[in-house]
Amino acid sequence: MASPHSPNQNHLLAALSSAEFEPLAAHLELVPLLLGEVLYEPGGQLQHAYFPTTAIVSLHYVMESGASSEASGVGNEGVVGISLFMGGDTTPSSAVVRNAGHAYRLERRLVKQEFNRVGLIRRLLLRYTQALLAQMAQTAACNRHHSVEQQLCRLLLLTLDRMPSRELILTQELIASVLGVRREGITEAAGKLQRAGFIRYHRGHISVLDRSGLETQTCECYAVAKMERSRLLSDARHP
Repeated sequence: MASPHSPNQNHLLAALSSAEFEPLAAHLELVPLLLGEVLYEPGGQLQHAYFPTTAIVSLHYVMESGASSEASGVGNEGVVGISLFMGGDTTPSSAVVRNAGHAYRLERRLVKQEFNRVGLIRRLLLRYTQALLAQMAQTAACNRHHSVEQQLCRLLLLTLDRMPSRELILTQELIASVLGVRREGITEAAGKLQRAGFIRYHRGHISVLDRSGLETQTCECYAVAKMERSRLLSDARHP
């Protein structure tokens, strides 16, 4: 029986030619990522890069007060651990698994080795990094200027883009932590979306009933981040 897991489930790995992928293939290790698992802590030494396939990892910042919010999420479109090839082995953020699943990980030495070879993988990683920075900037602006309901719609849509199912496991506590808002605000926003028939919410499980409805309620930030990522990665094959 064929394995349900494949590196091609990650968009960056799938974009590589056979010649570019071959040096990596034997070294990619499929690993399960558990909900809440910490892949690295602020200031910690990164040992691996992770290419998610069915998991979503939150790049999280925690304040001295304990307050926190997500700067960006990384799913099957990207890679966790850009510090490894951008000139540093540590980062001020933490990487925490937001949606359980799987990823392929690559040891830090091999990440640097492949990045230093001038070729498609280097262009892909640089383009992805630019898209990630654009997403972080858009998220910062969104969190400052848009309503909790709009932010929740953005989060749900970005999660749907990375997951094979419309059944999502997201508790109110987790959503509040990701968005950096009070749980009461999430309760109110989720209630509005449920009454509108867009979602069904029960004990940490969200069923998306009407994706197009969510798209009408979200802000422009969702489309901007998605379009920028597609633009940057679609022509990465061309030097």
